[in-house]
Amino acid sequence: CLLASSALMAGTVHAQSMRTFSAARQLHGETRLETTVDFAAGSFRLRPATEPMLYRMRVEYDQDRFRPVSAYSIVNRHVTLGLETIGDWELRVPSRKQLSQSASLELARAVDLAVDATFGAADAELELGGLRLTALSLKTGASKVIVRFSEPNATRCRQATFSAGAADLRVYGLGNSRCDRVKLDGGVGAVTLDFTGTWTTDLELIATVAAGELTLRFPETVGVRMSVEKFLVSFAPRGFIRRGSEYLSDNYGKTAHMLDIHLTTTVSGLTVEWLD
Repeated sequence: CLLASSALMAGTVHAQSMRTFSAARQLHGETRLETTVDFAAGSFRLRPATEPMLYRMRVEYDQDRFRPVSAYSIVNRHVTLGLETIGDWELRVPSRKQLSQSASLELARAVDLAVDATFGAADAELELGGLRLTALSLKTGASKVIVRFSEPNATRCRQATFSAGAADLRVYGLGNSRCDRVKLDGGVGAVTLDFTGTWTTDLELIATVAAGELTLRFPETVGVRMSVEKFLVSFAPRGFIRRGSEYLSDNYGKTAHMLDIHLTTTVSGLTVEWLD
């Protein structure tokens, strides 16, 4: 059944009128769920559910400027969750600490999940390890977002797409994601992609970075081939041999799995790290 509640919190924080909202749905034999998350501002946490729930969200929010979103379609097996701004109010936050808003979301481990998440001015942490993630799309504005695959994905993922504006985006454990392809569209922020984890298949990274910084972290158990189109970028990565327009890792052709990278960058800072 679908549960939703809203209750006035005692007192105010930073002159905000705060309320709480909860939405949840139990498992009723579902095998898949398309999940759309749109979170305007505040702190956000996502993790696998520990109880037999399809999803469960709890939000504390400023009712004068924001409203919670919760809509589930039985026909399409699709849920939309999050926090949106009210009316024409523009999101201008001098400091995230001034927003006491927070949201926590749990998603079922037992169903195939396609997740499409958008964050505005948020401090977000997503633990996706152990879920059955088939596809991921993540878009960030002026946010700090950390994504972790602490456990291997329980199914095959077609593609993970990251679009980062003026953001600090860090993705850890992509070797556990079991994604066939990772796509990155980086803006003026800083992005870290960490490819550690339990590899079960080859992986392709297609990345475009404008004026931001990109850090790539590779395990020594994976062979890497990079083709780089660059402009005003100094690039002499440790552990690679250049052959024409490609860079091949020293262990290329000697490992069970390979990471194939197509990178287009202009004035970004590009760092490559090898991990034991």
